[in-house]
Amino acid sequence: MNPLQNLLDPAILFFVFGVVAGLLRSNLEVPPQIARFLSLYLLMSVGLKGGFSLAHSGLGADVLGSLGAALLLALLVPALGYLLLRKWLSRFDAAAVAATYGSVSATTFIAASQYLAQLQVPFGGHMAVALVLMESPAILMAMALAAWARRQQASEQGGSVASTPGLGAQAPAPSHWHVVREAFTDGANLLLLGSLLIGWATGDQGKLMMEPFSGALFKGMLALFLLDLGLLVARQLPALRQVHPALIGYGIVGPLTHGLIAMGLAAMLSLPVGDTILLVVLAASSSYIVVPAVLRHAMPEAQPGLYLGLSLGVTFVFNILIGIPLYAWVVQRVWS
Repeated sequence: MNPLQNLLDPAILFFVFGVVAGLLRSNLEVPPQIARFLSLYLLMSVGLKGGFSLAHSGLGADVLGSLGAALLLALLVPALGYLLLRKWLSRFDAAAVAATYGSVSATTFIAASQYLAQLQVPFGGHMAVALVLMESPAILMAMALAAWARRQQASEQGGSVASTPGLGAQAPAPSHWHVVREAFTDGANLLLLGSLLIGWATGDQGKLMMEPFSGALFKGMLALFLLDLGLLVARQLPALRQVHPALIGYGIVGPLTHGLIAMGLAAMLSLPVGDTILLVVLAASSSYIVVPAVLRHAMPEAQPGLYLGLSLGVTFVFNILIGIPLYAWVVQRVWS
């Protein structure tokens, strides 16, 4: 399939339509509770499909290799990102953006899975586990970087930092245990992992019973969810006017670089084509739900409009429209 043919996918076109409608300031909207339901439905469906697939494949060398590579990427990407972003951003903003790009986007993963299904490229159900594993390490690394930055700030000012300019009196940062618990008990992560375990435990019988729910309805639900995300993207775009042009470039070049690193790891481990594509997609994605929600409380010194605007307004749009088919095309050519 030609990479540009992805733009003719109805779900992708609904995303583009949502962006256009938002930019036109239409009153079109998906009610928040409906949007929440769609998110839960998609996560549950992906988890079930992954579990059904995992029941067939088992835990072989490819599975363990993929999960190990995912964990390594979850630590490597934010570390490299922080070192680069410090050229343009404060310690806290650099840590927040690095954590956002070190984590993953479930929606991007779902769209990539659907794209591979269209191409009839098989992939392992364990990649849904990789999605869960890659969500939290970047948050923990950001917390460590934030704690170090606060110590540096206190040392430079000759004492403890009681407040941050523009924030007034600053509440104590949450404990690392609180952040770990919040990251691992996030509802989206739990639903995805729980659905995967249920799919794995029930196997073919469960797949037959759940097929009308997790199969036939999936494409339409994804299209409606992407319509809502298009409207959300349109609301985030004005915040990017104040962003340094180099950061806009990072929102595209960064994911491409992360994807190349993932491809190199996959080549070293001789991973199958489908698993490699999804690993590249995960490495190239960025979080715009879980990580920003945690960082708002765990790192109040950072600017939410910056890390959320870049993730959703630049990287997510690039991956949905261009990135996913591009990654699949490159991997297929290299692996053939």
